[in-house]
Amino acid sequence: MSKITIVGGGLVGSLLAIFLAKRGHTVSVYERRGDPRKTDVYAGRSINLVVSHRGWTALRAAGVEVAVKQITVPVYASMMHDRDGKLNRVPYSIDNRAIYSVSRGELNRRLLSEAEQLPNVKLHFDHKCVDVDLETATCRFLPNGGEVIGVKADVVFGSDGAFSAVRAKMMLGRFTYSQEYIEHDYKEVAFPANADGTPKMDPQCLHIWPRRYYMMMGLANQDGGFTGTLFMPNTHTENAPGFDTVKTEEQARKFFAEHFADALPIVPDIVEQYMRNPQSSLAIIRCNPWTVNGKVALIGDAAHAIVPFYGEGMNAGYEDCKVLNDLLNEHGDDNWGHVLNAYGKARKPNGDAIADLSLRNFVEMRDLVADPKFLLRRKIEGHLQAKHPDQWLPLYSQVKFSDIQYKDAWREGLRHDRIMEEVLAIPGIEEKWESAEVEKRVMELVKAG
Repeated sequence: MSKITIVGGGLVGSLLAIFLAKRGHTVSVYERRGDPRKTDVYAGRSINLVVSHRGWTALRAAGVEVAVKQITVPVYASMMHDRDGKLNRVPYSIDNRAIYSVSRGELNRRLLSEAEQLPNVKLHFDHKCVDVDLETATCRFLPNGGEVIGVKADVVFGSDGAFSAVRAKMMLGRFTYSQEYIEHDYKEVAFPANADGTPKMDPQCLHIWPRRYYMMMGLANQDGGFTGTLFMPNTHTENAPGFDTVKTEEQARKFFAEHFADALPIVPDIVEQYMRNPQSSLAIIRCNPWTVNGKVALIGDAAHAIVPFYGEGMNAGYEDCKVLNDLLNEHGDDNWGHVLNAYGKARKPNGDAIADLSLRNFVEMRDLVADPKFLLRRKIEGHLQAKHPDQWLPLYSQVKFSDIQYKDAWREGLRHDRIMEEVLAIPGIEEKWESAEVEKRVMELVKAG
């Protein structure tokens, strides 16, 4: 069995440690931050996560599905809050399937505890990676208050996030890399529970306040509260303010009163939170190759950081772990060069695809979920899925409730766009969307490819 170094003990690194340790490898995890079970390393910067089908598949394969399910809240629909305070509930699937809200910090703590129970896993916190020898799989770490130490392994996995130290060393060689910041940054907003601990909103919905230039969303926690997130442009434009012009309490109070008035009674201290919580940016990372020398590999956000608008960043990272484990099952644990090469080739196109899908979903959530034509499209697609489940599966279901590869879902989603654009242009579609005429036309377009 091999000696494995995992750089980064976050959501993906902790699950990867469990997978590899259960295969008999000796696993050492080095995390630059403190132990999240002892200090709140996520304070003020957390976006709640959702575990979807791909995540559960990986967690089940690692044997930790039950442990994680204990800390989740099922979410069956999105709930749109318009400017007048009116609500519109849109189910995620026609068969009442759920995604599962979970606190980032709680999930990380749970998986670290599961990993630590394995005798061949060692966790090292407050250890910053300062160098990686890609030829010898040797990492150098600087402990807080200590001196640099060298750690040699057979294989190194860089699971150290969007600003990966392992990837930075790989970039000194023949390496393609892009880093794209979207115009929007974010701040956390905590939605409190009622005094008796009950939730103020439906906990089984993802709550969205779509406002074109801005968006706020909230996902339930087990304590009755919600972890919310405000997305706003970093820099103002002629049409709308940004984080750079909403800086004082007075400016913030005016901003929320104008754009999110219905949220003020739910979060009475929203202005204070806005002033207190840090502003964070959102970046998309694309790179190639993900592996080098059959000894070093990137995984999770280190390989494919994406924006959070499909709720798939963590699930994609967990699917990385599952695919790697499947390849080890297929090719054996003593053939790392072949396994890592196959892993990179399998996952790189899917990492690019989920980045594109996530950007697409941001536009939907921010601009389209309140659009009557978009809502009509959702109804038509649900009707088609019910009548022809073998020929029409909406893009959201492909991504969240299936094992269809992201790259294939992206391609099929673009095909759906072309079909639905023609369908929505049918005269009188608003009245006859359930008719045999429309159904027949859609099926003709589907068969035409």
